[in-house]
Amino acid sequence: MKSTYDMLVIGGGPGGAYAAKTAAEKGLSVLMVEKRPAPGVPVRCAEGVGKELLREFMKPDERWVAAEIERAHLIAPDGFRMELNPEKAGAEVGYVLHRKVFDRELVWQAAAAGADIMVKTRACSPVMENGVVKGALLEYNGTVTEVKADLTIAADGVESKFSRWCGVNTTVPLREMETCAQYLMTSIDIDPHATEFFTGNDVAPGGYVWIFPKGEKTANVGIGIGGDRGGKPGIRPKDYLDRFVRKHFPNGKTIELIAGGVSICRPLESTVADGLMIVGDAARVSDPITGGGIYAALYTGKTAADVGADAVAKGDVSKKNLMKYDETWRASYLGKALDRNYQIKEVFVKLNDDDLNAIIHSVAKMNMSEFNTLNLVKNIITANPKVALKLGKAGLKSLIDSF
Repeated sequence: MKSTYDMLVIGGGPGGAYAAKTAAEKGLSVLMVEKRPAPGVPVRCAEGVGKELLREFMKPDERWVAAEIERAHLIAPDGFRMELNPEKAGAEVGYVLHRKVFDRELVWQAAAAGADIMVKTRACSPVMENGVVKGALLEYNGTVTEVKADLTIAADGVESKFSRWCGVNTTVPLREMETCAQYLMTSIDIDPHATEFFTGNDVAPGGYVWIFPKGEKTANVGIGIGGDRGGKPGIRPKDYLDRFVRKHFPNGKTIELIAGGVSICRPLESTVADGLMIVGDAARVSDPITGGGIYAALYTGKTAADVGADAVAKGDVSKKNLMKYDETWRASYLGKALDRNYQIKEVFVKLNDDDLNAIIHSVAKMNMSEFNTLNLVKNIITANPKVALKLGKAGLKSLIDSF
């Protein structure tokens, strides 16, 4: 570890690793630090990503693809099962990854491109000069070292302490922090090529239960519920998940448990500051409906590195000059989809089980050429006048029509 770099990347998840790789390939000296002993551990998501979204950045590799998903099942509160076949599933088909392998591969690629990597290294404070971020104090093995950098990228996940220390308001309202629990289960009867989503306020209030296969008889079985609907014994995410598992997989064996949170709020008001760029979950760019964030992390990581490399080359890392990054991702399909999905989420979390049953039953009868969020909501508006009224009141119809 040197004392100065062109770019310091804080966080070794997909966003941080891809930013480090991209910047190093452009010739910048880069240091990427990860607070955990190894990238990708512990796993902190359901590990699913769309096929075409992933292929935008890389070819899939059998080493880190646990399962290829060909169809999806959406289960209504009353138990009605809607199947989305490959012709209709569209962007919902994809891969379930081995994040422990996938994340490590991205870090290896960053290292191969020339980036320096430090694990079990924690950023404990930013280095500030006249209000400009100029690197960080890094703690490794009990020793604190100052590392200067022309540009710092915060990719430190949903908790994003570093951005907050730099003066960025990263607060997530409690109701918009989805609280989650997930088991990796084996010895369960599942369709190894289908994801399943269970809805209903008795199953997962303000959220859903997911089953993401990771091979024959093995899957991630998890739940996310609204952050304002849990916290007490009996209504924690794990309590709901345990009840679901007892009902659906009484003979299953649990070999891993993870718990955490994912933001389902709007992105940060600004994802840049003087000498600082923010990517991935730290920037609050996870999907407000699904909570998925792998693609958004890769996209914002690459975009930040592209813009950041030019800024470093020009010697201007002011907020004004870095705003091209913020403007680029907001103007992209990702930014527009996040805005649309947030507004849709705000309506859907308020629906009761009767509304959800009506929606899923009606959608099952529809002949959608491709299943995605946009087509789904368009068809819901057509088939469900009651829900359409709620969507209309939220100003969504005009928004949807603009896509």
